[in-house]
Amino acid sequence: MNSIDNWFRIQVFRRLDHVEEGQLLIHDKYGTYSFGNPSRFKAEITVSKLSFYKTLVLRGHLGATEAFAKGYWDSPDLTKVVQVLLKNRHLVDGMETGIVRLLHSIRSLLNKFRKNSQKGSQRNIAFHYDLGDDLFQKFLDTTLSYSCAYFESEAATLEEASIAKYDRICKHLCIKPGDRVIEIGSGWGGFAIHAAKNYGCHVTTTTISKNQYAYVHDAIKAEGLEDEIKLLFCDYRNLEGKFDRLVSIEMIEAIGHSQFQTFFNKCSSLLTEQGMAAIQTITIQNRYYEKARREIDFIKTYIFPGSCIPSISALFDAMTHTDLRLINTMNIGPHYAKTLMLWRKEFVRNEEEISKLGYDKFFRRIWEMYFSYCEGGFLEGVLGDHQLILAKPLAALKIQNSTDQVK
Repeated sequence: MNSIDNWFRIQVFRRLDHVEEGQLLIHDKYGTYSFGNPSRFKAEITVSKLSFYKTLVLRGHLGATEAFAKGYWDSPDLTKVVQVLLKNRHLVDGMETGIVRLLHSIRSLLNKFRKNSQKGSQRNIAFHYDLGDDLFQKFLDTTLSYSCAYFESEAATLEEASIAKYDRICKHLCIKPGDRVIEIGSGWGGFAIHAAKNYGCHVTTTTISKNQYAYVHDAIKAEGLEDEIKLLFCDYRNLEGKFDRLVSIEMIEAIGHSQFQTFFNKCSSLLTEQGMAAIQTITIQNRYYEKARREIDFIKTYIFPGSCIPSISALFDAMTHTDLRLINTMNIGPHYAKTLMLWRKEFVRNEEEISKLGYDKFFRRIWEMYFSYCEGGFLEGVLGDHQLILAKPLAALKIQNSTDQVK
Protein backbone atom coordinates (compact mmCIF):
# COMPACT_ATOMS: atom_id res chain seq x y z
CA MET A 1 0.00 0.00 0.00
CA ASN A 2 1.41 3.38 -0.94
CA SER A 3 1.74 6.02 1.76
CA ILE A 4 -1.07 8.22 0.38
CA ASP A 5 -3.65 5.42 0.34
CA ASN A 6 -2.54 4.37 3.80
CA TRP A 7 -2.94 7.90 5.18
CA PHE A 8 -6.52 8.19 3.90
CA ARG A 9 -7.33 4.69 5.17
CA ILE A 10 -6.10 5.66 8.63
CA GLN A 11 -8.26 8.79 8.59
CA VAL A 12 -11.37 6.76 7.76
CA PHE A 13 -10.63 4.17 10.43
CA ARG A 14 -10.04 6.87 13.06
CA ARG A 15 -13.47 8.29 12.37
CA LEU A 16 -15.13 4.89 12.39
CA ASP A 17 -13.64 4.25 15.82
CA HIS A 18 -16.46 6.50 17.03
CA VAL A 19 -19.27 4.19 15.87
CA GLU A 20 -21.58 4.04 18.89
CA GLU A 21 -24.62 2.13 17.63
CA GLY A 22 -24.37 -1.11 15.73
CA GLN A 23 -21.30 -2.66 14.15
CA LEU A 24 -19.59 -1.98 10.84
CA LEU A 25 -17.19 -4.56 9.43
CA ILE A 26 -14.76 -3.49 6.72
CA HIS A 27 -12.97 -6.10 4.63
CA ASP A 28 -10.07 -5.04 2.43
CA LYS A 29 -6.96 -6.77 1.07
CA TYR A 30 -5.18 -6.34 4.41
CA GLY A 31 -7.80 -7.90 6.65
CA THR A 32 -11.16 -7.45 8.41
CA TYR A 33 -11.72 -4.54 10.79
CA SER A 34 -14.59 -4.13 13.24
CA PHE A 35 -16.03 -0.84 14.41
CA GLY A 36 -18.76 -0.39 16.99
CA ASN A 37 -20.54 -2.87 19.20
CA PRO A 38 -20.39 -6.51 17.99
CA SER A 39 -23.54 -7.37 19.94
CA ARG A 40 -25.70 -4.89 18.07
CA PHE A 41 -26.99 -4.32 14.53
CA LYS A 42 -24.29 -5.36 12.03
CA ALA A 43 -23.40 -4.25 8.50
CA GLU A 44 -20.37 -4.96 6.38
CA ILE A 45 -18.59 -3.71 3.30
CA THR A 46 -15.83 -5.11 1.15
CA VAL A 47 -13.34 -2.62 -0.27
CA SER A 48 -11.86 -3.77 -3.58
CA LYS A 49 -9.98 -0.55 -4.43
CA LEU A 50 -8.04 1.29 -1.74
CA SER A 51 -8.70 4.61 -3.50
CA PHE A 52 -12.17 4.31 -1.93
CA TYR A 53 -10.74 5.71 1.31
CA LYS A 54 -9.34 8.80 -0.41
CA THR A 55 -12.62 9.35 -2.23
CA LEU A 56 -14.54 9.11 1.04
CA VAL A 57 -12.30 11.62 2.84
CA LEU A 58 -12.18 14.14 -0.01
CA ARG A 59 -15.76 13.87 -1.29
CA GLY A 60 -17.82 12.69 1.68
CA HIS A 61 -21.03 10.75 1.18
CA LEU A 62 -21.30 11.81 -2.47
CA GLY A 63 -17.84 10.37 -3.08
CA ALA A 64 -18.79 7.17 -1.24
CA THR A 65 -21.82 6.77 -3.50
CA GLU A 66 -19.79 7.38 -6.65
CA ALA A 67 -17.17 4.91 -5.42
CA PHE A 68 -19.91 2.31 -4.96
CA ALA A 69 -21.20 3.00 -8.47
CA LYS A 70 -17.66 2.51 -9.83
CA GLY A 71 -17.32 -0.79 -7.98
CA TYR A 72 -14.69 0.35 -5.46
CA TRP A 73 -16.70 -1.23 -2.64
CA ASP A 74 -19.71 -3.46 -2.16
CA SER A 75 -21.92 -4.94 0.52
CA PRO A 76 -24.10 -8.03 0.91
CA ASP A 77 -26.77 -5.75 2.40
CA LEU A 78 -26.46 -2.15 1.29
CA THR A 79 -29.52 -1.04 3.24
CA LYS A 80 -27.94 -2.16 6.53
CA VAL A 81 -24.86 -0.07 5.75
CA VAL A 82 -27.11 2.96 5.34
CA GLN A 83 -28.87 2.14 8.61
CA VAL A 84 -25.64 1.88 10.59
CA LEU A 85 -24.51 5.24 9.21
CA LEU A 86 -27.86 6.82 10.09
CA LYS A 87 -27.68 5.36 13.60
CA ASN A 88 -24.33 7.18 13.89
CA ARG A 89 -25.23 10.40 12.14
CA HIS A 90 -22.48 12.28 13.95
CA LEU A 91 -19.99 10.28 11.87
CA VAL A 92 -21.68 11.15 8.60
CA ASP A 93 -21.76 14.84 9.52
CA GLY A 94 -18.14 14.62 10.70
CA MET A 95 -17.01 13.49 7.28
CA GLU A 96 -18.58 16.53 5.61
CA THR A 97 -15.77 18.90 6.64
CA GLY A 98 -12.94 20.87 5.06
CA ILE A 99 -12.66 20.36 1.32
CA VAL A 100 -15.92 18.37 1.33
CA ARG A 101 -17.81 21.43 2.57
CA LEU A 102 -16.10 23.57 -0.03
CA LEU A 103 -17.22 21.17 -2.75
CA HIS A 104 -20.74 21.21 -1.28
CA SER A 105 -20.73 24.99 -1.54
CA ILE A 106 -19.68 24.83 -5.18
CA ARG A 107 -22.39 22.25 -5.95
CA SER A 108 -24.97 24.40 -4.15
CA LEU A 109 -23.95 27.35 -6.30
CA LEU A 110 -24.24 25.28 -9.46
CA ASN A 111 -27.61 23.99 -8.27
CA LYS A 112 -28.99 27.52 -8.44
CA PHE A 113 -29.06 27.03 -12.19
CA ARG A 114 -31.58 24.23 -11.59
CA LYS A 115 -34.18 26.58 -10.13
CA ASN A 116 -37.76 25.42 -10.34
CA SER A 117 -38.94 28.06 -12.76
CA GLN A 118 -41.47 26.63 -15.19
CA LYS A 119 -38.76 25.84 -17.73
CA GLY A 120 -36.41 24.64 -15.01
CA SER A 121 -39.07 22.37 -13.52
CA GLN A 122 -39.75 20.78 -16.88
CA ARG A 123 -36.02 20.21 -17.40
CA ASN A 124 -35.62 18.68 -13.92
CA ILE A 125 -38.63 16.41 -14.38
CA ALA A 126 -37.38 15.26 -17.78
CA PHE A 127 -34.03 14.28 -16.23
CA HIS A 128 -35.76 11.52 -14.25
CA TYR A 129 -39.19 10.73 -15.64
CA ASP A 130 -38.29 10.86 -19.31
CA LEU A 131 -35.68 8.12 -18.97
CA GLY A 132 -38.16 5.77 -20.58
CA ASP A 133 -41.16 3.67 -19.63
CA ASP A 134 -39.18 0.51 -20.31
CA LEU A 135 -36.85 1.23 -17.37
CA PHE A 136 -39.64 1.84 -14.85
CA GLN A 137 -41.57 -1.19 -16.06
CA LYS A 138 -38.65 -3.33 -14.94
CA PHE A 139 -39.25 -2.63 -11.25
CA LEU A 140 -42.73 -1.10 -10.76
CA ASP A 141 -45.94 -3.11 -10.58
CA THR A 142 -48.46 -3.16 -13.42
CA THR A 143 -50.16 0.06 -12.20
CA LEU A 144 -46.79 1.84 -12.65
CA SER A 145 -47.40 3.51 -9.31
CA TYR A 146 -44.14 5.28 -8.42
CA SER A 147 -44.99 6.26 -4.84
CA CYS A 148 -45.41 4.65 -1.44
CA ALA A 149 -47.78 1.70 -1.56
CA TYR A 150 -50.07 0.75 1.36
CA PHE A 151 -49.87 -2.88 2.48
CA GLU A 152 -53.11 -3.86 4.19
CA SER A 153 -51.65 -7.27 5.04
CA GLU A 154 -48.29 -9.03 5.03
CA ALA A 155 -49.48 -11.15 2.10
CA ALA A 156 -50.47 -8.16 -0.06
CA THR A 157 -48.65 -7.87 -3.39
CA LEU A 158 -47.11 -4.62 -4.53
CA GLU A 159 -49.90 -4.13 -7.05
CA GLU A 160 -52.57 -4.73 -4.39
CA ALA A 161 -50.80 -2.28 -2.09
CA SER A 162 -50.64 0.37 -4.83
CA ILE A 163 -54.38 0.05 -5.43
CA ALA A 164 -55.02 0.16 -1.68
CA LYS A 165 -53.15 3.47 -1.60
CA TYR A 166 -55.43 4.89 -4.30
CA ASP A 167 -58.53 3.64 -2.46
CA ARG A 168 -57.40 5.18 0.84
CA ILE A 169 -57.09 8.56 -0.83
CA CYS A 170 -60.46 8.31 -2.59
CA LYS A 171 -62.22 7.22 0.61
CA HIS A 172 -60.58 9.90 2.76
CA LEU A 173 -61.79 12.47 0.26
CA CYS A 174 -65.27 10.89 0.06
CA ILE A 175 -65.07 10.98 -3.74
CA LYS A 176 -68.45 10.20 -5.29
CA PRO A 177 -69.87 9.89 -8.82
CA GLY A 178 -69.85 13.19 -10.69
CA ASP A 179 -67.19 14.84 -8.52
CA ARG A 180 -64.67 16.98 -10.39
CA VAL A 181 -61.18 15.92 -9.34
CA ILE A 182 -57.92 17.66 -10.24
CA GLU A 183 -54.71 15.66 -9.95
CA ILE A 184 -51.39 17.51 -9.85
CA GLY A 185 -48.74 15.13 -11.12
CA SER A 186 -50.16 12.41 -13.38
CA GLY A 187 -47.37 9.88 -13.05
CA TRP A 188 -48.28 7.07 -15.42
CA GLY A 189 -51.99 7.64 -14.89
CA GLY A 190 -52.61 5.03 -12.20
CA PHE A 191 -54.64 7.20 -9.84
CA ALA A 192 -56.67 9.00 -12.51
CA ILE A 193 -57.68 5.75 -14.19
CA HIS A 194 -58.47 4.01 -10.91
CA ALA A 195 -60.57 6.90 -9.58
CA ALA A 196 -62.52 7.37 -12.82
CA LYS A 197 -63.22 3.64 -13.21
CA ASN A 198 -64.09 2.85 -9.61
CA TYR A 199 -65.58 6.05 -8.20
CA GLY A 200 -67.40 7.52 -11.21
CA CYS A 201 -65.67 10.90 -10.94
CA HIS A 202 -64.37 13.20 -13.67
CA VAL A 203 -60.61 13.61 -13.40
CA THR A 204 -58.41 16.34 -14.81
CA THR A 205 -54.78 15.29 -14.48
CA THR A 206 -51.67 17.24 -15.37
CA THR A 207 -47.99 16.51 -15.96
CA ILE A 208 -44.93 18.29 -17.32
CA SER A 209 -43.21 15.08 -18.39
CA LYS A 210 -43.49 14.58 -22.14
CA ASN A 211 -42.86 10.89 -21.73
CA GLN A 212 -45.57 10.42 -19.12
CA TYR A 213 -48.02 12.57 -21.06
CA ALA A 214 -47.69 10.30 -24.08
CA TYR A 215 -48.05 7.16 -21.96
CA VAL A 216 -51.11 8.41 -20.03
CA HIS A 217 -52.75 9.61 -23.26
CA ASP A 218 -52.54 6.10 -24.69
CA ALA A 219 -53.60 4.47 -21.40
CA ILE A 220 -56.74 6.62 -21.15
CA LYS A 221 -57.65 5.70 -24.72
CA ALA A 222 -57.01 2.01 -24.10
CA GLU A 223 -59.34 2.10 -21.08
CA GLY A 224 -62.04 3.97 -23.02
CA LEU A 225 -62.04 6.80 -20.48
CA GLU A 226 -61.67 9.78 -22.82
CA ASP A 227 -64.95 11.27 -21.51
CA GLU A 228 -64.01 10.75 -17.86
CA ILE A 229 -60.38 11.87 -17.83
CA LYS A 230 -58.94 15.10 -19.20
CA LEU A 231 -55.15 15.04 -19.60
CA LEU A 232 -53.17 18.29 -19.57
CA PHE A 233 -49.54 19.10 -20.30
CA CYS A 234 -49.42 22.05 -17.93
CA ASP A 235 -47.36 23.36 -15.03
CA TYR A 236 -49.47 23.36 -11.86
CA ARG A 237 -48.93 27.11 -11.54
CA ASN A 238 -50.95 27.63 -14.72
CA LEU A 239 -53.95 25.48 -13.78
CA GLU A 240 -57.36 27.12 -13.79
CA GLY A 241 -60.90 26.17 -12.83
CA LYS A 242 -62.75 24.93 -9.75
CA PHE A 243 -62.80 21.36 -8.52
CA ASP A 244 -64.48 19.41 -5.73
CA ARG A 245 -61.39 17.40 -4.88
CA LEU A 246 -57.64 17.74 -5.41
CA VAL A 247 -55.06 14.97 -5.29
CA SER A 248 -51.27 15.20 -5.47
CA ILE A 249 -49.22 12.08 -4.81
CA GLU A 250 -45.52 12.67 -4.11
CA MET A 251 -45.23 15.55 -6.53
CA ILE A 252 -44.48 18.36 -4.08
CA GLU A 253 -40.97 17.01 -3.43
CA ALA A 254 -40.03 18.01 -7.00
CA ILE A 255 -40.90 21.70 -6.75
CA GLY A 256 -38.27 22.95 -4.28
CA HIS A 257 -38.50 24.75 -0.94
CA SER A 258 -39.18 28.16 -2.45
CA GLN A 259 -42.33 26.91 -4.18
CA PHE A 260 -44.16 25.32 -1.22
CA GLN A 261 -46.21 28.43 -0.54
CA THR A 262 -47.05 28.83 -4.23
CA PHE A 263 -48.18 25.20 -4.35
CA PHE A 264 -50.61 25.46 -1.44
CA ASN A 265 -51.93 28.80 -2.68
CA LYS A 266 -52.71 27.16 -6.02
CA CYS A 267 -54.35 24.17 -4.31
CA SER A 268 -56.63 26.51 -2.39
CA SER A 269 -57.56 28.52 -5.48
CA LEU A 270 -58.50 25.38 -7.42
CA LEU A 271 -60.96 24.09 -4.83
CA THR A 272 -64.62 24.98 -4.45
CA GLU A 273 -65.88 26.26 -1.10
CA GLN A 274 -66.71 22.67 -0.13
CA GLY A 275 -63.48 21.32 -1.58
CA MET A 276 -61.01 18.87 -0.08
CA ALA A 277 -57.47 17.83 -0.97
CA ALA A 278 -55.19 14.85 -0.38
CA ILE A 279 -51.46 15.53 -0.50
CA GLN A 280 -49.13 12.55 -0.16
CA THR A 281 -45.51 13.48 0.33
CA ILE A 282 -42.21 12.12 1.52
CA THR A 283 -41.04 14.03 4.59
CA ILE A 284 -37.80 14.42 6.52
CA GLN A 285 -37.49 14.96 10.27
CA ASN A 286 -37.71 18.64 11.16
CA ARG A 287 -34.25 18.68 12.76
CA TYR A 288 -32.57 17.60 9.52
CA TYR A 289 -34.58 19.74 7.13
CA GLU A 290 -32.52 22.92 6.89
CA LYS A 291 -29.27 21.05 6.31
CA ALA A 292 -30.89 18.67 3.81
CA ARG A 293 -32.50 21.40 1.73
CA ARG A 294 -29.17 23.24 1.33
CA GLU A 295 -27.12 20.12 0.71
CA ILE A 296 -26.58 18.73 -2.79
CA ASP A 297 -26.42 15.01 -2.14
CA PHE A 298 -26.26 12.20 -4.68
CA ILE A 299 -30.08 12.10 -4.94
CA LYS A 300 -30.13 15.70 -6.18
CA THR A 301 -27.07 15.07 -8.33
CA TYR A 302 -27.99 11.81 -10.03
CA ILE A 303 -31.67 11.08 -9.37
CA PHE A 304 -33.91 14.11 -8.73
CA PRO A 305 -32.24 17.44 -9.59
CA GLY A 306 -34.03 20.43 -8.12
CA SER A 307 -35.85 18.34 -5.53
CA CYS A 308 -36.43 19.12 -1.86
CA ILE A 309 -37.99 16.70 0.62
CA PRO A 310 -40.12 18.84 2.95
CA SER A 311 -40.42 18.58 6.70
CA ILE A 312 -43.85 18.59 8.32
CA SER A 313 -43.05 22.00 9.79
CA ALA A 314 -42.16 23.43 6.37
CA LEU A 315 -45.46 22.12 4.96
CA PHE A 316 -47.49 23.47 7.87
CA ASP A 317 -45.77 26.86 7.62
CA ALA A 318 -46.84 27.07 3.99
CA MET A 319 -50.37 25.84 4.69
CA THR A 320 -51.00 28.34 7.48
CA HIS A 321 -50.86 31.17 4.93
CA THR A 322 -53.85 29.70 3.08
CA ASP A 323 -57.42 28.94 4.09
CA LEU A 324 -56.82 25.18 3.91
CA ARG A 325 -57.47 23.29 7.15
CA LEU A 326 -55.73 20.07 8.13
CA ILE A 327 -58.36 17.40 8.74
CA ASN A 328 -56.26 14.29 9.04
CA THR A 329 -52.68 13.14 8.67
CA MET A 330 -51.05 9.73 8.69
CA ASN A 331 -47.43 8.70 8.35
CA ILE A 332 -47.23 5.58 6.15
CA GLY A 333 -43.43 5.70 6.03
CA PRO A 334 -42.94 2.07 7.17
CA HIS A 335 -44.86 1.00 4.06
CA TYR A 336 -42.32 2.88 1.94
CA ALA A 337 -39.45 0.78 3.28
CA LYS A 338 -41.24 -2.34 2.01
CA THR A 339 -42.15 -0.64 -1.28
CA LEU A 340 -38.52 0.32 -1.90
CA MET A 341 -37.29 -3.14 -0.94
CA LEU A 342 -39.59 -4.69 -3.53
CA TRP A 343 -38.57 -2.14 -6.19
CA ARG A 344 -34.90 -2.80 -5.48
CA LYS A 345 -35.31 -6.58 -5.70
CA GLU A 346 -37.07 -6.29 -9.04
CA PHE A 347 -34.49 -3.83 -10.32
CA VAL A 348 -31.60 -6.13 -9.40
CA ARG A 349 -33.44 -9.20 -10.71
CA ASN A 350 -33.90 -7.48 -14.06
CA GLU A 351 -30.41 -5.94 -14.16
CA GLU A 352 -29.39 -7.81 -17.30
CA GLU A 353 -32.47 -6.62 -19.18
CA ILE A 354 -31.92 -3.08 -17.93
CA SER A 355 -28.36 -3.27 -19.21
CA LYS A 356 -29.67 -4.29 -22.64
CA LEU A 357 -31.83 -1.15 -22.63
CA GLY A 358 -28.60 0.88 -22.63
CA TYR A 359 -28.21 1.71 -18.94
CA ASP A 360 -24.57 1.20 -17.95
CA LYS A 361 -23.16 -0.27 -14.74
CA PHE A 362 -22.57 3.13 -13.12
CA PHE A 363 -26.22 4.08 -13.69
CA ARG A 364 -27.51 0.74 -12.39
CA ARG A 365 -25.42 0.84 -9.22
CA ILE A 366 -26.35 4.48 -8.55
CA TRP A 367 -30.00 3.39 -8.70
CA GLU A 368 -29.35 0.41 -6.46
CA MET A 369 -27.84 2.81 -3.94
CA TYR A 370 -30.83 5.16 -4.40
CA PHE A 371 -33.28 2.41 -3.43
CA SER A 372 -31.20 1.24 -0.44
CA TYR A 373 -30.39 4.79 0.71
CA CYS A 374 -34.09 5.69 0.83
CA GLU A 375 -35.13 2.34 2.31
CA GLY A 376 -32.64 2.83 5.15
CA GLY A 377 -33.98 6.33 5.75
CA PHE A 378 -37.53 5.03 6.17
CA LEU A 379 -36.46 2.09 8.35
CA GLU A 380 -34.62 4.46 10.69
CA GLY A 381 -37.46 6.99 10.77
CA VAL A 382 -35.36 9.81 9.31
CA LEU A 383 -37.83 9.85 6.41
CA GLY A 384 -41.60 9.55 6.56
CA ASP A 385 -44.40 9.53 4.04
CA HIS A 386 -47.41 11.58 5.06
CA GLN A 387 -50.90 11.59 3.67
CA LEU A 388 -52.40 14.98 4.47
CA ILE A 389 -56.15 15.50 4.14
CA LEU A 390 -57.00 19.19 3.80
CA ALA A 391 -60.30 21.02 3.47
CA LYS A 392 -61.60 24.47 2.71
CA PRO A 393 -63.23 26.19 5.72
CA LEU A 394 -66.84 25.24 4.92
CA ALA A 395 -65.90 21.64 4.22
CA ALA A 396 -63.83 21.52 7.42
CA LEU A 397 -66.78 22.91 9.41
CA LYS A 398 -69.12 20.33 7.89
CA ILE A 399 -66.72 17.52 8.83
CA GLN A 400 -66.35 18.92 12.34
CA ASN A 401 -70.13 19.14 12.83
CA SER A 402 -70.51 15.58 11.55
CA THR A 403 -67.86 14.38 14.00
CA ASP A 404 -69.50 16.26 16.87
CA GLN A 405 -72.87 14.63 16.09
CA VAL A 406 -71.28 11.18 16.18
CA LYS A 407 -69.78 11.96 19.57
